[in-house]
Amino acid sequence: MAVREIVTGLPWWVKWVVAPVLVLLLFGGLVAHVVGVLIGLLFKALALVALIGGLVFVVRKAKGSSKSRGDW
Repeated sequence: MAVREIVTGLPWWVKWVVAPVLVLLLFGGLVAHVVGVLIGLLFKALALVALIGGLVFVVRKAKGSSKSRGDW
């Protein structure tokens, strides 16, 4: 007996309500963990870009004001 035959015989509320609820109950923690890791990585990437941008800004400002004092 194939899975398709089993699913075809079930009522709609089992396929569209009970099955997704069971999947969320069983794998909800895993899904939440994966989403949390992805959000954490995105935050770290944005922080890295901001820090590098700030460093480039500070270095350019320092080089611009150091022309009167000579090169570093």
